Amino acid sequence: MKIKGLVAVSGLPGLFKMVANRNNGLIVEDLANGKRRFASVRQHQFTPLESIGIYTNDGETSELKIVFQSMLDKLETVPMPTLSDTGDKLHLYFAQILPDYDRDRVHTGDIKKAVKWFAHLHELGYTMMEEDEEEEVDETEGAVESDTAEIETMEAVDVEEEAKKDE
Repeated sequence: MKIKGLVAVSGLPGLFKMVANRNNGLIVEDLANGKRRFASVRQHQFTPLESIGIYTNDGETSELKIVFQSMLDKLETVPMPTLSDTGDKLHLYFAQILPDYDRDRVHTGDIKKAVKWFAHLHELGYTMMEEDEEEEVDETEGAVESDTAEIETMEAVDVEEEAKKDE
């Protein structure tokens, strides 16, 4: 299950992949259409999916990744509800997915959001990637970022040299 680097951005629909971090916000890429945009910290809040947990009865939380994996494992035997289903149906579904979730602290809106996110990620193929594939992708992205940083540094040196020539 690949959720590392994915964020939910308040005020924007859908899920995003974090591309770059700036002092005053994030550059995010929409998973659905691949468009990149800047999201300011003044207007938005960012929640990494890997930091989200679902409350359980033992006072702990179950990582969203584990909940999504359970949803994926039971996808064929337990049909996923629609977002327009009643709260009782959503809670019944979630009880089958995560039997020990805290029914008092996990609200219907939380379940709807988890179901919506899972459906979106499953549709885009993010639920099919394994951990080792995810690490390979991260290593490739790191190499690209390193090459980009080197190019930017070289461009900055060229600009400084041209400025010295102009003086």
